[in-house]
Amino acid sequence: MKLAVIIPVFNEHELLPILFDRVIQSQLPALPDGTLVERHLYLIDDGSTDGTARIIDDLARNEGVRAIHQPNNMGKGAALAAGIKAALEGGADVFIVQDADLEYDPLEQIQVLVPILDGRADAVIGTRFLGQTHRVLYYWHSIANRLITLLSNMMSNLNLTDIECGFKAFTRDAIKDIIIKENRFGVEPELIAKLAKARVNDDRTGRLRPLRIYEVPISYAGRTYAEGKKIGWKDGVVALWCIVKHNI
Repeated sequence: MKLAVIIPVFNEHELLPILFDRVIQSQLPALPDGTLVERHLYLIDDGSTDGTARIIDDLARNEGVRAIHQPNNMGKGAALAAGIKAALEGGADVFIVQDADLEYDPLEQIQVLVPILDGRADAVIGTRFLGQTHRVLYYWHSIANRLITLLSNMMSNLNLTDIECGFKAFTRDAIKDIIIKENRFGVEPELIAKLAKARVNDDRTGRLRPLRIYEVPISYAGRTYAEGKKIGWKDGVVALWCIVKHNI
């Protein structure tokens, strides 16, 4: 089984090498029979201007690592779309999204992947709000996140707790027909809306069925704006519009 780790990157020349080492040194996920998956990394440079592109090219000299360069800064959604497309073409069976800023710990990739690898889930969404360690940061961000998640749940009929979490995993069947249209941070609510609508073939019945979507608690080491955080209040407004647009 091939695992694709999709890593969108924009101006992270200091943290990317640290992230890369942690991913490479982390334990390979395994199937229930103990077979280790074959891990491939897709590093998508989103028009960085701080030397990140050169670092990505250096890292891509390692086996199983591919560099993808966007022509300019197109946004996280566009970078994810490029990475997923390349991984599909490379024959990946399972996909996991790993942000490059270390807000999400690469060592927790295994726990996000377990419900997929043991056959329970077609998609897994990480959540920062179900009991794991997280850095205490902005109150109004948490309120905005709850409102965004509430509206998304009302329109998708899911009961998620954190749709804006960037730690997400999918099977090939779950993601292969989803076309990402949001170039920037609107991709998070877009993905949730489209996963809620997606259907896959049930091997037992031969009929189409909804995706089995799971949540997994993850830790969160959020950054301040002074430390390089990139999402702002305007992205929250866009997220609300994306929820309505993609669910309707």
